Amino acid sequence: MNTRNHPLLVQLENIVSAARDREAAIHEIALAIRSSGNYRWVGLYDVDYAAGLVRNVTWNGAGAPEYPVFPLGKGLTGAAIAQRQSINVGDVSADARYLTAFGSTRSEIIVPIFDQYGKTVLGTIDVESEQPNAFERDIQHLLEACSAVIQPLWNR
Repeated sequence: MNTRNHPLLVQLENIVSAARDREAAIHEIALAIRSSGNYRWVGLYDVDYAAGLVRNVTWNGAGAPEYPVFPLGKGLTGAAIAQRQSINVGDVSADARYLTAFGSTRSEIIVPIFDQYGKTVLGTIDVESEQPNAFERDIQHLLEACSAVIQPLWNR
């Protein structure tokens, strides 16, 4: 899949360039990502190193996150932050790191959002699906491209 001119990336670029209110823009981004793949849930998070916490900024899907705030080292998100790479789990029931939020989630991907230098993880994109192995390599690459497009909203 060529992600360069993918409609989702164009949509996200438009949201970021028009953003006046960070929270509203991030909520619109969660909706766009969720709609793009008909996923069951999308959450966007901030990493607070000083407090040692990860905080949900917004979500889109059936229900609020079970863990809106959690310790930096917990779950699949903690692994993505520590390893500074996407964590793509095709069967969450087989991964002890998974923090159960919804019983119907079968697969999940966590994509880090880096600072402008690509060094520090400032946030994450969390996408969940009711389908096992929902995030094939091309989808992972697309979500990683989304992370780069929305990164300016995490630049503080």
